[in-house]
Amino acid sequence: MESYLEERFGGVQPKNSSEEALRRWRRLCSVVKNPKRRFRFTANLEKRGEAEAIKHANHEKLRVAVLVSKAALQFIQGLSLRSEYVVPEEVKAAGFQICADELGSIVEGHDSKKLIIHGGVDGIAEKLSTSKTDGLSTDEDSIKRRQDIYGINKFTESEVRSFWVFVWEALQDTTLIILAVCAFVSLVVGIAMEGWPKGAHDGLGIVASILLVVFVTATSDYRQSLQFKDLDKEKKKIQVQVTRNGFRQRLSIYDLLPGDVVHLAIGDQVPADGLFISGFSLLINESSLTGESEPVAVNEDNPFLLSGTKVQDGSCKMLVTTVGMRTQWGKLMATLSEGGDDETPLQVKLNGVATIIGQIGLFFAVITFIVLSQGLFSKKYHEGLLLSWSGDEALELLEHFAIAVTIVVVAVPEGLPLAVTLSLAFAMKKMMIDKSLVRHLAACETMGSATTICSDKTGTLTTNHMTVVKACICGNIKEVNGPQNASKLCSELPEIVVKTLLESIFNNTGGEVVFNQDGKYQILGTPTETALLEFALALGGDFKAKRDETKIVKVEPFNSTKKRMSVILELPGGGCRAHCKGASEIVLAACDKFIDDTGSVHPLDKTTADKLNGIIDSFAGEALRTLCLAYREMEEGFSIVDHIPLQGYTCIGIVGIKDPVRPGVKESVATCRAAGIMVRMVTGDNINTAKAIARECGILTEDGIAIEGPEFREKSLDELLKLVPKIQVMARSSPLDKHTLVKHLRTTFNDVVAVTGDGTNDAPALHEADIGLAMGIAGTEVAKESADVIILDDNFSTIVTVAKWGRSVYINIQKFVQFQLTVNVVALLVNFSSACFTGNAPLTAVQLLWVNMIMDTLGALALATEPPNNDLMKREPVGRTGKFITNVMWRNILGMSFYQFFVMWYLQTQGKNAFGLEGSDTDVVLNTIIFNSFVFCQVFNEISSREMEKINVLKGMTRNYIFMAVLTSTVIFQFIMVQFLGEFANTTPLNLHQWLASVFLGLVGMPIAATIKLIPVGSS
Repeated sequence: MESYLEERFGGVQPKNSSEEALRRWRRLCSVVKNPKRRFRFTANLEKRGEAEAIKHANHEKLRVAVLVSKAALQFIQGLSLRSEYVVPEEVKAAGFQICADELGSIVEGHDSKKLIIHGGVDGIAEKLSTSKTDGLSTDEDSIKRRQDIYGINKFTESEVRSFWVFVWEALQDTTLIILAVCAFVSLVVGIAMEGWPKGAHDGLGIVASILLVVFVTATSDYRQSLQFKDLDKEKKKIQVQVTRNGFRQRLSIYDLLPGDVVHLAIGDQVPADGLFISGFSLLINESSLTGESEPVAVNEDNPFLLSGTKVQDGSCKMLVTTVGMRTQWGKLMATLSEGGDDETPLQVKLNGVATIIGQIGLFFAVITFIVLSQGLFSKKYHEGLLLSWSGDEALELLEHFAIAVTIVVVAVPEGLPLAVTLSLAFAMKKMMIDKSLVRHLAACETMGSATTICSDKTGTLTTNHMTVVKACICGNIKEVNGPQNASKLCSELPEIVVKTLLESIFNNTGGEVVFNQDGKYQILGTPTETALLEFALALGGDFKAKRDETKIVKVEPFNSTKKRMSVILELPGGGCRAHCKGASEIVLAACDKFIDDTGSVHPLDKTTADKLNGIIDSFAGEALRTLCLAYREMEEGFSIVDHIPLQGYTCIGIVGIKDPVRPGVKESVATCRAAGIMVRMVTGDNINTAKAIARECGILTEDGIAIEGPEFREKSLDELLKLVPKIQVMARSSPLDKHTLVKHLRTTFNDVVAVTGDGTNDAPALHEADIGLAMGIAGTEVAKESADVIILDDNFSTIVTVAKWGRSVYINIQKFVQFQLTVNVVALLVNFSSACFTGNAPLTAVQLLWVNMIMDTLGALALATEPPNNDLMKREPVGRTGKFITNVMWRNILGMSFYQFFVMWYLQTQGKNAFGLEGSDTDVVLNTIIFNSFVFCQVFNEISSREMEKINVLKGMTRNYIFMAVLTSTVIFQFIMVQFLGEFANTTPLNLHQWLASVFLGLVGMPIAATIKLIPVGSS
C-alpha cells in the first residue's frame, strides 16, 4: 500500500508544493462521503489565484504610477501649482486638513504632484495634526477622532463560522443523506403497517443515530476551527517602534494611525502606507505586494512606502498616511487569508488510504446488498410477484439497503485525514503554551522526522544578554565588567582616545539611548548594540551630546555578508571621518594604523598586528564575542554617493562581549543526540568563540569538525561529500554558506533539516530547509515570514520540545490509523461474511453508525490528542524515507482483526449454545451480545492502541483526561443503548452474565494484543 500511496499521493511536499500536485490528489479522491468536511482544511486554490491576480494588477498599477509621476515632476518644475482639493466638513470638524481618500491616492498612486501641492511630507504632517519629531499626541479624544476619520489598521477577515454552519456541513455527508431517506421511507411504511409508535421505532432509531453523529462531529470540528482562529491571531501579532508624545515605544501594528511616526530597520515589514521622513540606504522589497523581486530605493525623491513590503537594507523614519483596508496590502490579505494553508503530506496520504479503503468498502457494500436481497428477489421471482410488494417485504429490502449504505459509512474512514488536523490543532495549541508558534501545519508533522538541526549561536544557544567584559584599547587589556572598572579604564586612557572611542560607539550604531516617560534612560537596539552603548555610558559618555557634535551623512548598516557597519560623520570644523566596527579579524585586516597608550597614531606593523590577533584569539578562547572598532579621516573630494572605503583605518580597540550559554542547552543537545538528531552550530562569530561555546553546549565532539565559511566555500563537491557529515560547527558563515550546507544535507544526504534564523539574510536558508525556525524575540519580520515555526522565547530547548511534539503528532496519527483500520476490517468482514453465509447481518444500521462514531470522531479525540512523553526522544527519527503504515502496524491490525473476527464468528455460529439461549427472542438477544462484544472489543483495542510496540499500555493513561473521558462516555452510552434504547437500536436488555461475557471477550483482546507485539516483523 505504501508504494501505491507514494506513487499516487506522494507529490505533495511539506512546503512549497506545486499547484499541479495539490490538484492531482484531489482528482484521485473519488469516494468521498462529505467533500465539504474532507476538504475543509485544505488550500483554497481559487482564492490563491485571485490573490496572484491582485499582485499582478498592483505591479502594473505601480509601474504606470511611477512613470506618470516622473513625467508630472518634469512638467511641473518651475510652475506654481494651485490645489483644487476641498477638505470635507467632517474632516475639518475633527481638526484635520486632509481626508483618507486623498492620502490614499497620494501614496498608492505615487502621486508626486499631489504631494508637492499639499506641501510635501511637512505639509502632510501638518494637515494630519502630527509632529515629525514627537509623533502623535495620545489623549483618548484625539485618538478616537483620528480612528473615526481614517479607520483602524486591520484588514477584513472571514467571520468566525457559527456552530450551526458545522452542523449543516456534517449533514452534507452523502451516506447520511441516503440513510435519512431510508429512515423516512421506513417511518412512512412502518407507521402505515404497524401504526404509531411501534412502526416508527426503526426509522426514529436511524434518525437519532444520524443526529448524534452529526452533533458530535460538528462539535469536534467547531472546536478545531476555534483553535485555528486563535493561532491565526497569534501569527499576526507584530510590534513596531513608534514615537508618540516625543517618546519611543513599542506598539502593535493594529494600533497604528495616520500621523504616527514609525522607525523601520532591516527585516521589518512596512506596517501601513506612508511617507519617508529621514533615513539611510533604504531599500524596499515589494515582492509580497507586486511580485517584483527587484528592490526599490526609497528616499526624499521617492518617499512612498507601501504596507506589507519589507525593508531589505537601511533604516528610516516614516509618517503613516493610510491604514487597514484602504491599503492594497489590506485588500490582498483579505483575499489571501481565504486561501488557507497547504494540506500536509500526511493529510494527503491518509486521504489516499481513505479513498482505497472506501473503494473496497463500496465493492463489499454492493455485494452485501446483492447477497442479502437475492433470497427475497428469487422468492418473488418464483412466485411471479416481482411487481407486487407487501409492506413487510419493502421494509426488509429497505433494511438490506440501509445495512449496505452503513457498511460504506463504516468502511470509508473519513476520519483519517481529519484526525491529522485534529492532532495538529491540539498540538499547535499546546505548543503555544510551550513557547512555539506553528505558522504552517505541515511543520508540526515534519519536525517529528527531523534528523538534523542547524542552529544559530547568539540568542538561541546563548542568552542574548550581552555585556562588554574585556577591552583591549591602546594595546592594553582591561577587565571592564562593572561601572567601577569602566570609570577606572576611562581615567587611564588619554582624553583623545576616550573621545574617539565614544564618537565611534555613539554614532556608528543601529541602537539608540532614549528617555521614557519616567525620565529614565532606555537603550534600544540589538543585544550587541546595547552592550556597546552600556559600555560607552559607563565610560561617562553622553549619547545625545555626542550625536549633536557631528552630523551623520552616510550609513552602511551591518549585514551578515559584510560583517561590518560603517558611518561617515561630518565634523564641526569641516571634513569627514569614517567609523567602522564589526568582526574583529575582518576590521583589523582593514587597518594600517593603531593608537598607542599615549594616544599617538602609529603604522600597524606585523608584530603589533600579530599581538592584536593573539588578543582576539585569547578573547575568543574565553567564549567572548569580539568586535573591533576603527576610524579613518576622509580625504578631500569624498562624495556621499561613493561607497565607504574598506581599507586605510586606524584601530581604536577590541572589545570582548560575554553572552552566556542558556541553562538547559547542554541537556537539550544530549537529548537530541539520544534521539538520533544531529545538532550543528552555524554562526557568524569567530571560530574560536564558536568552538568554545560549542564545546560548552556539547555540540562539538572529538570526531567533529569546526570550519570557517570562507574555507567551506572553497571545497569541491567530492571534498564536501566527505566533509559535510562531520561538520558540527561552521563559523564566520555567510547566509549563502548556511543555504549551501542545508541544501547539501537535504539533497545529497537525504536529511530532514530544521534551521534556525533571525536575520533578513537567513530567509533563503529558512525557505530551503524542511522546517524553518525563526526567533520570536531577535527575529526580523522577514525571517518570521519565511519560517514554519516561530520560537517565541528564542531558546534552543524549545526547539527540542517542538521536535518532541512533532514525533508525538506522527505517532498519535499512526495509533489512530491502526485502531481505525482494525475496526474497518472487522466491521466489513463480519457483516459481509454473515450476509453471505447466514443471509442476515448481525449489526444493524443504527449499531454500525454508533460503531462508526466510536472509531471516527471519538477514536480520533482519544488517540490523536495523546500528549508527548520523554520516551519519544529515545527512538531514531523517521527521516525522509520512513514508511507511514509500518510492518509493526500491519502486524497489530491483522492480529487484532483476526481475533475480533474469530470472536464475532464464534458468537454467531455457537453463541446460542454457549449462552443457552432459547425462545422466540434468541436472535435479538444473540445479536445484542454480538454488538455489545464488538463494541467492548473496540474499547479495549483503543487502550491497546496507545502503544504500538510496548506491552505496558496503561502507563500515563489516567493523566490523559481526554482519553479517559472518551472511554467513559463510550461505555456509559453503550450501557444506555443496550439496556434502555432497545426499540430504537434493535437491542434487548442483557443480564449480568451476558454483560460480563461481553466485557470479558473485549478484555481478552488486551493480552492477545500484547502477545502479538512480541512477534518480530522488522522495522520497515
